Amino acid sequence: MASIETFNVDVSDSQLEWLAQKLQYTNFPDELDEAGWAYGASLADIKRLTKYWQEQYDWRKAEAAINELPNYRTPIDVDGFGTLAIHFIHQKSPVEGAIPLLFCHGWPGSFLEVTKILPLLTSSTTPSFHIVAPSLPNYGFSSPVTKRGFSLPQYAETCHKLMLRLGYPQYVTQGGDWGYMITRIMSLRYPSHVRAAHINMIRGLAPTLFSNPLLYLQHQFSPSNARERSGADRSNWFLKEGSGYRLQQATKPQTLGYSLADSPVGLLAWMYEKLHDWTDGYPWTDDEILTWVSIYWHSIAGPAATLRIYYEAAKDREVGRDRSEVYIPTVKLGLSHFPKELTVVPKAYGRTMGPVVFESEKEKGGHFAAWECPDELVSDLRIMFGKGGGAAGVVDGRSGYGVEKGRAKL
Repeated sequence: MASIETFNVDVSDSQLEWLAQKLQYTNFPDELDEAGWAYGASLADIKRLTKYWQEQYDWRKAEAAINELPNYRTPIDVDGFGTLAIHFIHQKSPVEGAIPLLFCHGWPGSFLEVTKILPLLTSSTTPSFHIVAPSLPNYGFSSPVTKRGFSLPQYAETCHKLMLRLGYPQYVTQGGDWGYMITRIMSLRYPSHVRAAHINMIRGLAPTLFSNPLLYLQHQFSPSNARERSGADRSNWFLKEGSGYRLQQATKPQTLGYSLADSPVGLLAWMYEKLHDWTDGYPWTDDEILTWVSIYWHSIAGPAATLRIYYEAAKDREVGRDRSEVYIPTVKLGLSHFPKELTVVPKAYGRTMGPVVFESEKEKGGHFAAWECPDELVSDLRIMFGKGGGAAGVVDGRSGYGVEKGRAKL
């Protein structure tokens, strides 16, 4: 059996010294009077964050906090791509019958997104969960991919094989952003293993008279409500004003990669624009922002590698982005609708994606649900998988309830 080893993040002093020099010699662009955020990341905010990064931000403190988590690495063989060393968090619950749950991040997130829900979901409060949160290949402290064509099926394969490696032949998933798409492909390809999936990014298709006549008629003859109207506004904003990054990353990621790999402030601006625009007024602290950015800057593969998933998924005509939106009949599905998600679709759209057994609408929250609204997400998961919930008992022998033991190590 392949080894599973404990892992500590340890950025070298020389890397931090090089970063300090890079920050010192930053050449900032000009900005129009009273531009604010209309043209992109505000110059005043980026200058303030750069100064804080230079003078006050403590990576060693953030690194120590990360190393307090149960970090591991293990080699995973991906068909056609060789062996990748995958970093992951694996926090086990003290509850004997805890449910194995894979948490899958996206861009510009990381494994760090799981840290707010980790102590809540793995506590003795039931239903309880064993949580696995990997750094995806090309992200964080996992290996880079060196061959073309590593698309959603390969990310799904990596995550699935990780769960099997940890002794979870049946498990459930939670994801947003790319994590939503990857876990959807996992449901498609491994339905006997993925017993239920919960997503907080919902991109289903409109029901049609031929595909789902009852749902189509219900949707057509139900008047639009305030949520759907505000959701349409949000979706239109993203399409017209917020999605340019996606076209660049899906067509010429290498060109953008030179700037992100060379300039920490360029990386900061590129990422912080999304953290600012994609949340629902979340009060980011400077330390939070810079820790998110630092995980990309100090990543093993480098920040340019994280963009390639956009290119590969766009080029994959068989199991690309669009396939994640189509009905998957055999895996129970839970949906949490947040009002400031990037695309906010009518509830009927989400019901075209699979057998929906749980659904909630939130009054607040954006793209990074686990970070912005951890209590809301945890509550939804507990209802969905708890006694009487739509996905109760889906994992054989692991209901989320049982005798409590001492908190287990891997």
